[in-house]
Amino acid sequence: MDSQTSQSSQASQASSPPHTFQVDLRGLVDLLSHHLYSSPKVYLRELLQNAVDAITARRAEQPGAPARVRLYAEGGTLRVEDSGVGLTESDVHSLLATIGRSSKRADGLQEARADFLGQFGIGLLACFVVAERIRVVSRSARTPDARPVEWTASDDGSYTVRTLSDDARPEPGTTVHLVARAGAGEWLSRERVLALARDFGALLPYDVRVGEEAVTDLPAPWDRPYPSPAARRVALARHCHEQFGFTPLDSIGLDVPLAGIRGVAYVLPSAVSPAQRARHRVHLKGMLLTERAEQLLPDWAFFVRCVLDTDSLRPTASREALYEDETLAAVREALGERIRSWLTGLAAGDPQRLTAFLSVHHLGVKSLARHDREILRTMLPWLPFETTDGQLSLEEFAQRHAVVHYTRTVEEFRQVAPIASAQGIGVVNGGYTYDSDLIEALPSVRPGTAVAELDADTVTAHLDPVEPAAELALADFLATARATLDPLGCDVVLRAFHPLSVPALHLDDRAARHEQARAEAEEHADELWAGILGSLRGGAPRARLVLNHLNPLVRRISSLPERELIGTATESLYGQALLMAQRPLRPADSALLNRAFLGLLEWATHREDEH
Repeated sequence: MDSQTSQSSQASQASSPPHTFQVDLRGLVDLLSHHLYSSPKVYLRELLQNAVDAITARRAEQPGAPARVRLYAEGGTLRVEDSGVGLTESDVHSLLATIGRSSKRADGLQEARADFLGQFGIGLLACFVVAERIRVVSRSARTPDARPVEWTASDDGSYTVRTLSDDARPEPGTTVHLVARAGAGEWLSRERVLALARDFGALLPYDVRVGEEAVTDLPAPWDRPYPSPAARRVALARHCHEQFGFTPLDSIGLDVPLAGIRGVAYVLPSAVSPAQRARHRVHLKGMLLTERAEQLLPDWAFFVRCVLDTDSLRPTASREALYEDETLAAVREALGERIRSWLTGLAAGDPQRLTAFLSVHHLGVKSLARHDREILRTMLPWLPFETTDGQLSLEEFAQRHAVVHYTRTVEEFRQVAPIASAQGIGVVNGGYTYDSDLIEALPSVRPGTAVAELDADTVTAHLDPVEPAAELALADFLATARATLDPLGCDVVLRAFHPLSVPALHLDDRAARHEQARAEAEEHADELWAGILGSLRGGAPRARLVLNHLNPLVRRISSLPERELIGTATESLYGQALLMAQRPLRPADSALLNRAFLGLLEWATHREDEH
């Protein structure tokens, strides 16, 4: 019995009819407006897209068919007429009333989809973002005997379909009527419709008008003939200002036929951060796809903004961004190569313009040169670096110095630059973005060049030693100074160097700082962790305070009789040397500075009391 019941239940389940999803149209419209689309303005792009695709479909079968799109906006309504392929009554039921269905899949046109703008069949649904009612009147060009058909839909999800008399639409094509929803009337005003139509459709290949005013503006500015290169630059500069709001330093043609790309890149007139995401305007087969494309160019090309038209890139579902795939990666590389070629062309033929460009955007070129040895070789005489000899290119600096010394941080450079310059040591500041990488790559493009990171030993070795007798006479002073700074992980040495005005120099390197950080961590760690850190103790030299024997203040301090006062004065010299190097202060350093300052005040006021 149980077996029979089970079999009966299975049979009942097998014979039950399938269910279909029920779509809440209001909820779907809310989803579109708040999550898929960035702005209600995309409704006009969808209307233009449907009209252009309908004309493309008709011309695939009737090459001489008219290609017109007309928009009429008045009193919170919008009418869009096209001379496209049109729809029959069965088309209306299967296409307009089924969410997600695309006419581009129908009637053997699958193989021609590359000619269409739409890819996702959302179509008229987007119009409900601004409209409460949509009415479509269409007549098919494929079935000349079919009567016009009317499809009327409301935002509550209901729709009606009926056939009309022949005079309702004598010619093939489609007319879409929109009635604005409450609060959305502005989106259907004539001024707004004209502005949006020109923004989205300026490069469309068909005759598009709002009333009698033309929308399309062909050929594109980068494809137009000009009487001279200067006239072309002026026209493109005007176009850049219209699109982006700035006048460019230069413009770069982006003609890449194999990738289906035509356009122009505009060079920004002021420096921008490499971390700032560049936004470019991308048209897909003439229709503006997005004005915020971020992944179009290599990361190093953050100094340009692009406008281009393409027929090879894929849009995302919202058709407001580019789909990341192999095609986009290939296009990105091709566009990067065009910008590389422009740079090398400037270096070879227009050094004045290149200098003007690098004065603003050297950071972007340095970023490129890190990975492109040919660009580094080409740009070597032009890229500026901060050095002890002033702003120079690496090429010029290497010609002056047998060894190209460099520091890895700006602080290190500021610390040693005055002393190194006085001692004849050439140093390049490698602390800025990309500079260390380029300095280290110098021998690969300039064979025979010696490059070395500057460390404390190198600087100290170039400072003049003090006469042994003089240093021996100051043995007690040096012992007190060393004992004072030993808890801070700093040694004290005596040298004679210029300029005389510098009483002390704080020197360390990365190894010394690492050892200092390790020692501090070990001091505050528990027993287990302290043991681990202790095993990592390095043999690198510690930081050192180099006292200038030629400085009058150091001479006076070295002759003080009180050991306690010598210690306080040494702490003061140490703190002043740290501040001069613009080194970030550790808590122990800040405490030392406070202690030394108060100690000197106490000593000075104590002497006043004695008098």
